[in-house]
Amino acid sequence: MRISRGVPRRHRGPAAAVGVLSLLALPVLAGCAHPGTAAQPSHVTKDVPVPRVVPAEAGRAGRSAPQPAPARLPGLGPATLARVPATARQVVLVTGAGHDASRSTVALYRLDPVRGWVAAGPAWPGHNALRGWTSDHHTGDLRSPIGVFALTDAGGRLADPGTRLTYDHAPIGFTVHGTGFNGEPLAHAFDYVIAIDYNHVPGTSPRDWTRPLGASRGGGIWLHVDHGGPTQGCVSLPAAAMRTLLRTLDPALHPVVVMGDAAALSR
Repeated sequence: MRISRGVPRRHRGPAAAVGVLSLLALPVLAGCAHPGTAAQPSHVTKDVPVPRVVPAEAGRAGRSAPQPAPARLPGLGPATLARVPATARQVVLVTGAGHDASRSTVALYRLDPVRGWVAAGPAWPGHNALRGWTSDHHTGDLRSPIGVFALTDAGGRLADPGTRLTYDHAPIGFTVHGTGFNGEPLAHAFDYVIAIDYNHVPGTSPRDWTRPLGASRGGGIWLHVDHGGPTQGCVSLPAAAMRTLLRTLDPALHPVVVMGDAAALSR
């Protein structure tokens, strides 16, 4: 009998060939992780997934960045914010330089449904009462009242510049003479005015002298044209700023003025 490399010819049938092929395949399969290979060792689990390395950027794909919280009115503390009506969509913010100071900064804000309170223009320099601010205003104290008040009515010596507020055009009624605390002329101070609803009946002219809180609590507190010095209780700002306010304030948006010194407003 003839022997081929020690294997009898009669044992070299199909089964023996498969066995040889299996043995030859073992070194290849040991380093291969491709699913679907014809033959695999019994200790290798079929279809084992290959771990993928995912870049950090890919994990963020499809996820929107967190949205910032709606902006709040700057400089206002919780007590002051609580006094701003929920219906208000426009705010004139008057921030005094100090409790006893007569200079202020005035800015207009509008409520954006997504971004919150956003500036509707630049800030303007202004004046308030000679002796500053008070939370208990009385006639003759030469202080401006601190608080949150509606803005509903306007008027002036000059014609209506295009406001949606009620406007009382009275060239004689809004004429003022004399000089201010610094000797500056007052002649154009009431060219444009907006009544601040402190001790004022909403829906009436700024010249209406009805005082719901009584005469001793003062009144006639207006936004009006700046004359270059302190006021007796009003807030004054440049004529161009007054025209901007008159053309921008909208009764449908329930505008209010938030006014006081910075420390009081931060409470």
